Amino acid sequence: MASIRETRKKLMPVVVALVVLDLTGVGYLLSPAGRSRQSLQREYYQMRDQLSAKQQEVLPTRGMDQKLKQASKDIGSFYDHRLPARYSAVSDELGKIAADTGVHYSGVKYDEKDAPIEGLRKLSIEIALSGDYLQEVKFINALERDPMFFLIDGVALGEQQGNVRLQLKLETYLRSGAVTS
Repeated sequence: MASIRETRKKLMPVVVALVVLDLTGVGYLLSPAGRSRQSLQREYYQMRDQLSAKQQEVLPTRGMDQKLKQASKDIGSFYDHRLPARYSAVSDELGKIAADTGVHYSGVKYDEKDAPIEGLRKLSIEIALSGDYLQEVKFINALERDPMFFLIDGVALGEQQGNVRLQLKLETYLRSGAVTS
């Protein structure tokens, strides 16, 4: 038995030394000094790419308060300059465009509905046009370029005694508090 105790006493410092050596090795491998230069560079480049991606992600939100103020002003300006307040303004504008382009229109039908945007009313318009092809192309072009906002929803083509007949579906929006005259 004495020999086992002596052997244990002799081997205990060796076991302790090996445990300390193992712990030192594990600590070295887990520390930055334990990684290779290539793995450190790879990690650096990955982190730099992540930083760049995050910066690009938040870039559009910089100055958001100013952008929101400007957007509100732009919307107000758009409403004031491009959206009519009355049916009569729409009718006058359509008549002016028709006179300028030489087309004849008839059968104008208006249908007002609630718009998904607060403060606006959607005005659907169906209009029958007659004239030659070039005049009607000019009418549609003038309609698209007009300061008043018109959105062309559909065009149906027909023929009537040598003239081209179009059935247009348009929409525009009336500002809130619009008077229907």
